[in-house]
Amino acid sequence: MSELIAAISTPPVPSAIGVLRLSGSGAAACADRVFRARSGRPLTQTPDRQLVYGSLLDRAGNVIDQVLATVSRAPHSYTGEDTAELQCHGAPVVLSMALEALYAAGARPARPGEFTQRAFLNGKLDLTQAEAVADLLEAETPQAARTAAGQLTGALSRRVEGIYDGLVDLLAHFHAVLDYPDEDIDPFRVQEIGEAMGRAERGLKELLATYDRGKFLTRGVPCAIVGLPNAGKSSLLNALLGYQRAIVTDIPGTTRDTVEERCVVGGVLLRLIDTAGLRDTDDPVEKLGVERSRAALAGAELALVLVDGSEAGEDPNRLAAERSLWEEAVARCPRAVLVFTKSDLPHGWERGFPFHGEGTPEVWLSARTGVGLEALGEVVARLFPQGDGGEAGSMLTNARQAQAAQAALAALQEAGVGLRAGVTPDAVLTDVESALESLGELTGRTVREDVVSRIFSRFCVGK
Repeated sequence: MSELIAAISTPPVPSAIGVLRLSGSGAAACADRVFRARSGRPLTQTPDRQLVYGSLLDRAGNVIDQVLATVSRAPHSYTGEDTAELQCHGAPVVLSMALEALYAAGARPARPGEFTQRAFLNGKLDLTQAEAVADLLEAETPQAARTAAGQLTGALSRRVEGIYDGLVDLLAHFHAVLDYPDEDIDPFRVQEIGEAMGRAERGLKELLATYDRGKFLTRGVPCAIVGLPNAGKSSLLNALLGYQRAIVTDIPGTTRDTVEERCVVGGVLLRLIDTAGLRDTDDPVEKLGVERSRAALAGAELALVLVDGSEAGEDPNRLAAERSLWEEAVARCPRAVLVFTKSDLPHGWERGFPFHGEGTPEVWLSARTGVGLEALGEVVARLFPQGDGGEAGSMLTNARQAQAAQAALAALQEAGVGLRAGVTPDAVLTDVESALESLGELTGRTVREDVVSRIFSRFCVGK
């Protein structure tokens, strides 16, 4: 058993319930030093997962709360070790006093993510499931929560294991024929290698095709709000957020830097970036803002290109600037939406933009009245479909997973090149073994210690 750790597993704010968690050798005995059961029966003699009512004590043995306690013994616990939990009233001072008492009783402070890291190391979770725990805690949309929950129940793991097991069967058959030539084993045929690798390659390509959607569901879509000065960019940001986040004035060039916020639009989590108006300027500060705006546009997956709908479109200079901005957005971003603002004012434009392509998503809205915001949400939802419920949890959701799957695919493709070139099966299967190693990194079968440390460092203390 590993050393005993303790932590507060709930936020350090006043709340109805606060939870103290212990894991490791002697968890129940340590909890008994700060908990006195009303029945007089110690936790060391209590059955697993049975709630026990009693008093919580501080370091001096004084009663500080009336609480519920429970123990779960290895291996039937979250971490796979002996664990104990104390459910208190959520007063931060009570939780802090109780935690100090647990430290005095022999526990040490838990590191961020250490409980879940122990669950991984003890085989209770694989690496994709452990990452799903953090994703579930950070979920900001219902679909993101469903995706994380699906991964936590093993949906992605099962998909990867299906590919992994097929390649293992291929290697096992080859080595069985090689090592036991006198046994009655079906001969090993080159065609079988090609068919097995083909199935695995198709599976990996289908898996990698889920990455963009999975990434957007969990991390959000980078969305740049761009336009000429005074087009209504900051007003739109404030309207989408529901509060005054950015300064809005009638003076062009008010926004000098990018302003970033997260917001759900049309059921899609957007990482909104309000940018400085794009124009030529001699002001050195505004010029820096314009440069940052272009950088935000280049890094975005969605551009909301704003055009002041109340301005007349006959001004050739303004029209040229609008056209240049639209073309830049389309060139730099995979997706762009044309947004005519200030629709509550008399229209200076005819409906439609004189130079955007047919079929371009177009929305008229007023940030002041809110009319058109729902239509914008519908456009965003069409551009970033959520997928069907059956796929939830079986998508790649972060760069580490995608890199491991891509490495496995590259190894298989290299094996295919060798097979078609007539390379001997044993040499081909060396690349298959490399593919298996990369798939093992995806789920944590084979993974470096530094990768594990990096993954669990994003967790909060107590999880």
